[in-house]
Amino acid sequence: MTQPHIPQKSPIPVVVEAGKTYYWCTCGLSKTQPFCDGAHKGSTFAPSPYTAEKDGTVYFCACKHSQKGALCDGSHKAL
Repeated sequence: MTQPHIPQKSPIPVVVEAGKTYYWCTCGLSKTQPFCDGAHKGSTFAPSPYTAEKDGTVYFCACKHSQKGALCDGSHKAL
């Protein structure tokens, strides 16, 4: 697999805590989207760490094509 699976074409809102690190799924196969559950094992994909700067809601990318890494940048609109 060289391209990530697309679990959905809209972002996933998540309430995050300042200073906490979250591991965003990059392969798209995790059953715990948007977070990694190890489904990438045996592929070239690896989870991407995201550390929250402040408490609040952030929108994690679920199409796996964001140029901003873990956070949605609207790339799903072009898929």
